[in-house]
Amino acid sequence: MLVVHSNPLAEPGSGDAGGMTVYVRQMAASLAQRGIKVDIFTRRDDAATPTEMTLRPDVRVIQVVAGSPELSKEQIPAYLPEFSANLLKMVEDSGVTYDVVHSHYWLSGKVAAIVSARWKVPFVHTFHTLGREKNRARRPGDSPEPEFRLDGEARVIADACAIVASTVEERRALIELYAAHPERIHLIPPGVDHSTFRPQDREAAKQALGLDGKKVMIFVGRLQPLKAADIAIEALGHLVRWGRVNLDEIRLLIVGGASGTSGASETGRLGDLVERLGLKEAVQFVPAQPHHRLPAFYQAADVCLVPSYTESFGLVALEAQASGVPVVGSAVGGLKAIVKHGQTGFLVLPGASESFAERAWMVLSDSRLAAGMGRLAVCSSGDFAWDRSAGELHDLYTAGVRSNDCSPSSMWSGNKPFGSRTIVLKRP
Repeated sequence: MLVVHSNPLAEPGSGDAGGMTVYVRQMAASLAQRGIKVDIFTRRDDAATPTEMTLRPDVRVIQVVAGSPELSKEQIPAYLPEFSANLLKMVEDSGVTYDVVHSHYWLSGKVAAIVSARWKVPFVHTFHTLGREKNRARRPGDSPEPEFRLDGEARVIADACAIVASTVEERRALIELYAAHPERIHLIPPGVDHSTFRPQDREAAKQALGLDGKKVMIFVGRLQPLKAADIAIEALGHLVRWGRVNLDEIRLLIVGGASGTSGASETGRLGDLVERLGLKEAVQFVPAQPHHRLPAFYQAADVCLVPSYTESFGLVALEAQASGVPVVGSAVGGLKAIVKHGQTGFLVLPGASESFAERAWMVLSDSRLAAGMGRLAVCSSGDFAWDRSAGELHDLYTAGVRSNDCSPSSMWSGNKPFGSRTIVLKRP
C-alpha cells in the first residue's frame, strides 16, 4: 500500500490523518488475517521515528525520505520523484517483491503508476476524496483545489487498473466529473470494528467523562472548514436562543485537531464563534483522541452531528451508529448511504444550522425516538464490517494478479462479480 501524504502511524483527527488513516490500518489488518502480507509505504514526517515499524503481524509501515519531515501536503507534489526513486531503491535493495500495489489518495496514485510499471504488477487505487467534488461543495471564500491536483487525479484514473469507490455517490462522481471508465470502478465500502464501536450504558459513559445529567451532542473530525464544526456550534446556539435548553444542561463535545493549511485559523475561528454566541460554558474542545478511545465519547453522546459539506464516505457517522448513537448529518456523499433518514437519524442540507438544531432537538427531547433510532442504527451498521470489505478487496486483488491486464475487457472490469456490492454496468 502507498499512503504518501498521511502517515498511518499518526492518530486520526489531527493533521492530515483522518478516515483514510483508519481505512488503511483496518483494511491492512483484515487483509493480513486473510494471509496477505502488507507493507504500507509513507513519507517520513518525523525524523525521530524508525524507518520500519510493525503495526501487527504481517503489516509493516515503512517510511521513505522525501524532502524535509515538516513539508505540508501542498508541498509534497514537488517531492514525488524523490519519493518514487527512494522507494524503488529501498524495495529493490531488500529483494522483496509485490503482487499488487494499492494506492490511497491521488498523490500516492502518481507514485503507484511508476512503481507498478517498473515491477510489472497491477495497481488498485482508492481516492478517498476528489478535488472536483470538493470544489463543487466548497464554501464561499474557500480556495479551490489546484489544477495540478485535478490533472493528477485524471492521470491516476487513466493509469489505474482498478478504482475502488466507497459509495454509489463516489462512483457517480468519478464517472460524471472525470469520465472514469465505469467497468474499472468497484464498489467496496469501508467497515467498522464492531468489537470496539458498540453500545454501552450511556449514563455510565457520561459519568466517566464528567457529563452526568447533561444532554450531550458530539462532533468528531478534523478542524477544517469543509468539516463544518461551526455549524454544530451554531446549532447549539439556536437551541439555547430558542429556549429549548440552558447552558447548564447541555454540552457539545468537539473532538479533533487542526488540519491542513487552514487548520490553525479554523481553530481560532471556532473559539471566536463560541465566545460570540455566549456558549463557552456548553462547548468543550477535546484534542484528537487515539482511535481506541473514541468509543468512550460516542457512548456518552445522545446525538452525533456530521455537518460536513462533502464526505466521500463518513466513517464518523458509521462509528457513531455502531455505538447506538443517532446521527444528524449533511445530505452529501456517503452520508446519504449511511444515515437512514427518519430511521437511524436525519439528513439535512449542508450549512443549514437551524435544520441541524431542529433535528438534533427531536432526538434530544424524545427518549423513545432516540432509543428506537439507536437500535436501528446498530442494526444498520451491521451491513459494514472490515472483514467483509477485505474479502471483496482480496477477490479483486486475486483476479488482478491472475489477469495482470489493465484493459477494460480483463478480469479487472466491473462485469465480473467481485463481491455482492460491486456495481455491474451493461453498456448498450
